[in-house]
Amino acid sequence: MARSPIPSRTAIAGHPIHPMLIHFPVAALIGLVATDVAFITTADAFWARASLWLAGVGAVCGWGAGLIGLIDLVSVAQIRRLVTAWSHALAAVMALSLVTLNWLLRVSDMLGAVSPWGVSLSVLTAALIALVGILGGQLVYEHGVGVETESGS
Repeated sequence: MARSPIPSRTAIAGHPIHPMLIHFPVAALIGLVATDVAFITTADAFWARASLWLAGVGAVCGWGAGLIGLIDLVSVAQIRRLVTAWSHALAAVMALSLVTLNWLLRVSDMLGAVSPWGVSLSVLTAALIALVGILGGQLVYEHGVGVETESGS
């Protein structure tokens, strides 16, 4: 039985904003693992500085995207009833909390924070981001969240 699509409350011309905003934080948080490994391997301060910036961008942009997603979660009853939506939100908050801690550790000690705590938090955050992405995909492809099925013609 086909399900009806669930429209997003936060959309521009029918296009949900939350999926538009997640690309930068996801890329930053996955790239953070690579720059941490590069710093550990080379001891070049450039990579520690890149990690600091990626953690900051991932945290700030991630919380911004999360706030937009939260509007849909709490304001659309069909989304609010989905366990997958709550799981997606909870895992995202966990990942964003970890990356915020990671960034705060790096601000005070950019070089010393990378190993062992920084890279450990980066890898854990990346794993959570993968889970968040899987759950987000389920929301779209299995539940039709934010999917417009009517053509504009």
